[in-house]
Amino acid sequence: MARLLLLNGPNLNLLGTREPALYGPTSLQTIEQRAMEMARAAGHELIGRLHAAPADGVQFIIFNPGAFTHTSIALRDALLAIGLPFIEIHVSNVDAREPFRRHSYFSDVAAGVISGFGTFGYELAVVAALRGLGQPGKPSHITT
Repeated sequence: MARLLLLNGPNLNLLGTREPALYGPTSLQTIEQRAMEMARAAGHELIGRLHAAPADGVQFIIFNPGAFTHTSIALRDALLAIGLPFIEIHVSNVDAREPFRRHSYFSDVAAGVISGFGTFGYELAVVAALRGLGQPGKPSHITT
């Protein structure tokens, strides 16, 4: 059983009520519950912390950095330090938004980026992470 890590940046706790026309009506709690159910159904576990991840047996990270995407070298350094593959995820299409949102401190070191599919992106990230862990149909562009 692999352990997957799901991280969410600032303000994502407001999903469902924060600008629903942009981010949709689904709450972060619902998103996390769905992701946990998908991981569990595939025989895996989803947990929630970063530095302890390697010692806890985490093998893949699903990460929505929120506004930290454009500002946090410290989080980038932490991800590089632990050396685990991760998928960067965004609910909105950040490339179709304000120019400052088009720069990410994580995309170039991520196994992949999922952006603009609303909260469904979390489900896509779980599927991609599982494939990256060697599940059938593993895409060649995901590294572990």
